Amino acid sequence: MTQTTAESPIRKQRAQLNVRTLRTDRWWLTPALTFAGLMSFLIYGIWAILDKSYFAEPYIAPFSSPCLATSCPEGARFLGLAPFGDWYTLPPGLLILGLPGGFRLTCYYYRKSYYRSFWLSPPACAVSEPHTKYSGETRLPLIIQNVHRYFFYLAVVIGAILAYDAVLAFRDEHGNWGHVGLGTLILLANAVLIFCYTLGCHSCRHITAGRLNHFSKHPLRYKAWTFVSKLNARHQQFAWASMYSVMIADLYVRLVAKGVINFPFA
Repeated sequence: MTQTTAESPIRKQRAQLNVRTLRTDRWWLTPALTFAGLMSFLIYGIWAILDKSYFAEPYIAPFSSPCLATSCPEGARFLGLAPFGDWYTLPPGLLILGLPGGFRLTCYYYRKSYYRSFWLSPPACAVSEPHTKYSGETRLPLIIQNVHRYFFYLAVVIGAILAYDAVLAFRDEHGNWGHVGLGTLILLANAVLIFCYTLGCHSCRHITAGRLNHFSKHPLRYKAWTFVSKLNARHQQFAWASMYSVMIADLYVRLVAKGVINFPFA
């Protein structure tokens, strides 16, 4: 059989584009806003980790929880424990930074966000990227993104700790239950959004029932999978909402600790 060369005329007729894209809308707006949003989180996170005003009874700033060293105020220590003892004197947030940070950094949605906004790979649909090669996530360093499923388990622990902190926020500075301040509500809302984002993770959906062949034989797992799937459908929204809720909650506690916010029911 003779080989046809039917592709040759087609190739010659292809339009030779000398522009990056033919799109006339503001395609650059989304990656620009995404870049600004993620940068604000990074800048705030660096400041918060180094800031020492992270505890105002009964509130503890989320970026510094859990507090696991004796250098932490007694009321801020997680479960009253200090397993890292006296030798650790650095900011408490550095101890747990890699757990929620690693979970968000390797999250499928965030990967898409910073690939497009920071690396322009690609910046938007139907817009060419400046890179000449593409290897995906098959080699270092991006192959490390595959550890996301393991960060999920650690993120669940951090989410549980933040929920525990929100429960403790219902106490007053004397340890009496029944206190409800603005900080209580902020920490509670943050804990809910953190769990919605964490449980809506694609890895959670797969772990819940992603490998089942017969849902009918596993009704409880099917119900859990259905619930997680609903959260997963809004994973992008929960990613942004929880990112800003944890910043707002953290900043609020620090402002109370610094005395900047000081009013009844704070």
